[in-house]
Amino acid sequence: MVTYHDLVREGKERLIQAGQGEQAAQLLMVELCSQKNINLYMVMDEPADEEIATDYLEGIHQMELGSPLGYVLGYEWFYGYPFTVNKDVLIPRPETEELVALVLQLFDTHFGDRDSVDVFDVATGSGAIGITLSLEEPRMKVVASDISKEALEVAKENNEKLHGSVEWIEGSMLEPFIERGKRCDILVCNPPYIPVHEKMEHSVVDYEPHVALFGGEDGLKFYRDVFEHAKAVLKEHAVLAFEMGYDQGERLRRLAASYFPNAKIEIHKDLSGKDRMLSIEIE
Repeated sequence: MVTYHDLVREGKERLIQAGQGEQAAQLLMVELCSQKNINLYMVMDEPADEEIATDYLEGIHQMELGSPLGYVLGYEWFYGYPFTVNKDVLIPRPETEELVALVLQLFDTHFGDRDSVDVFDVATGSGAIGITLSLEEPRMKVVASDISKEALEVAKENNEKLHGSVEWIEGSMLEPFIERGKRCDILVCNPPYIPVHEKMEHSVVDYEPHVALFGGEDGLKFYRDVFEHAKAVLKEHAVLAFEMGYDQGERLRRLAASYFPNAKIEIHKDLSGKDRMLSIEIE
């Protein structure tokens, strides 16, 4: 008789031996059980469902090879919503939830009395940011872009599944907005920001799309791109919000100030106390 507890213990041991994080072993079992409305913590010492056991051991095998949990499951929870993910999109991170919260806060501060606010989600990937904003604040009229046709297909699927209201356009960074003459009140962007030569875990480098990871020699390539062309898409009074690497704050602040000398530029820390977001408020 193999119990859920036995399977989780085996999964943890195998992932440790493979040099992977053991926590994913328990998270995988929690998700597989919840899909069948089973509370894992109530049945830990009971015989495991055969289908769950089979799927679990297959998932552990994939993670031993380096596949991230989100790709094994085919979805990742983000801001309470299950977003479909696959090899064509980056798996949304918990830090990006904090970017969404920041944008909602900036909305309340600057546009809370408005009936409608135009929002651009640049380099959207799975659509996690734009869709979540459209669900959390229906007054946001979100248009999202990505250079990857495959990523946009995933984003559109998520939009339909989660009943978002995002409009999608294909193209590199701000180009598709400029081409269409679109302007926004809020621009949010989580661009690729990892320097090309930085060492990464192989589960990230080998599985997640490089176009969504790497931001040139210093990691700031795509910020420069947005800053340089932002005036062509921003309304008179606008707000920009970006995610960034924990060690990029001061460099990014200086870069932003060179393009927006009269704006209020602020670095925001994540829940771990690391510099993680940058906001630019243009009055």
